[in-house]
Amino acid sequence: MPATKRGAKRGRKKGISIYRPFIFGSIAKHLDPNTRASTINADHTHQWTLYVKPCHPHPDLSYFIKKVQFKLHETYTNSLRTIEAPPFEVTETGWGEFEVQIKIYFVPEANEKPQTIWHHLKLHPYGPDAERQRERKEPVISECYEEVVFNEPVEAFYELLTTSGGGGVGRGKGSKGSKQMNVGGGRGDRVAELPFEGTYSQKEEGRELDRLGVAIKTVEIMLKDERRKLEEREKTLADLRSEEGAAVKAR
Repeated sequence: MPATKRGAKRGRKKGISIYRPFIFGSIAKHLDPNTRASTINADHTHQWTLYVKPCHPHPDLSYFIKKVQFKLHETYTNSLRTIEAPPFEVTETGWGEFEVQIKIYFVPEANEKPQTIWHHLKLHPYGPDAERQRERKEPVISECYEEVVFNEPVEAFYELLTTSGGGGVGRGKGSKGSKQMNVGGGRGDRVAELPFEGTYSQKEEGRELDRLGVAIKTVEIMLKDERRKLEEREKTLADLRSEEGAAVKAR
């Protein structure tokens, strides 16, 4: 996501890119009719939380993120929610899924324009394990890993980034397929990885592999069935031709 720099290039660290990882997403759980508050709308079935959060070992994002703005569905009162301090999250109740616009504003030292990302709020489990998840009433977690890349940061922000948080500093162009939010144009190497022990990397990858496995098996069954139908049609056609040939000879 290239962004236009607010200031002139003078005073920027030319040829330098700094990378900072974070996670954005949501967690939703079904409202228990026995414990739900009486103030909750009777039509609402779930409680959910939208968030922008750090990934280990970066415990804080506020040294480069000033505030996060969540644009909810227009049916919510005050649908534009601005969170100006960690944790950058919004909790609500509802009954439907929708697209959420998340706008990230950087600290004044960054001298960069805000960046926008999108997230689909999920309330219901999907995939082969969906029924068991519903039975166990497990929370539905939907997360995405992202990297913000500050290209040629101003000197004051460079000092702030290199003394306040972890992450990567690099030069030049990045590898293909890297998941990065580019600030200031250009492309950098992806150096910050979500740890393997993280909830997102293990559970989400496992579920995705399960979904792919089921899809492959389904396609194989469909192909086998289509081949069987084709063989039956070819046999029927051959029988008809044989009968037609016998009738011609009889004449």
